[in-house]
Amino acid sequence: MKALTFAKALALAVVLSACGPGVDMNAIAANGTAKVGQPAPAFELTDSTGKTRSLAEFAGKTVVLEWNNPGCPFVKKHYGSDNMQTQQRDATAAGVVWLTINSGAPGKQGHMDGEEAEEFREDSGSAQTAYLLDPQGTVGRAYGAMTTPHMYIVDGDGVLRYAGGIDSRQSADPDDIPDATQYVPKALSELAAGKAVSEPVTRPYGCDVKYAN
Repeated sequence: MKALTFAKALALAVVLSACGPGVDMNAIAANGTAKVGQPAPAFELTDSTGKTRSLAEFAGKTVVLEWNNPGCPFVKKHYGSDNMQTQQRDATAAGVVWLTINSGAPGKQGHMDGEEAEEFREDSGSAQTAYLLDPQGTVGRAYGAMTTPHMYIVDGDGVLRYAGGIDSRQSADPDDIPDATQYVPKALSELAAGKAVSEPVTRPYGCDVKYAN
């Protein structure tokens, strides 16, 4: 067991190093204005089809925000296994709005224009409501998004109810998914039942968001 744990830790370190350097994530987190239990920062972005979308557009609905970088091994873990798409399908079928956001700057890993984002959606079988482009990183910085993936849930009153990781197993190994706590479906279920989110803040993991320097 110790050998396995060490091997996984070593693999995680290798994957993280492969994600490449980014800006100071501690500063991103400290300067973000999004706080669980408080109104979520308003935003307006263009989606992959060229349509302007805003958080206000979905007032009265529960909204999931997913930070995305298709080149990140941790994102590939959840898309390659269909874990992310399954959560998207289940959430949207229940009336939840799912917005995937790419805050990668031009020239950085994972940055995409609208055409490339649409190709990613088709190739991956994504089921989000919309894929939003944030190349200046304005929305990502407002939310303090540090990793891809980094997950947030805003309730129908516009209050941020969850911020953190997609699950409890911080690895890039898809085999870890079945044994992990999937935080977003859990929180959505609790909100739908009129309950408080039992784990409103968890530790996100993944590649650093590739903001402009």
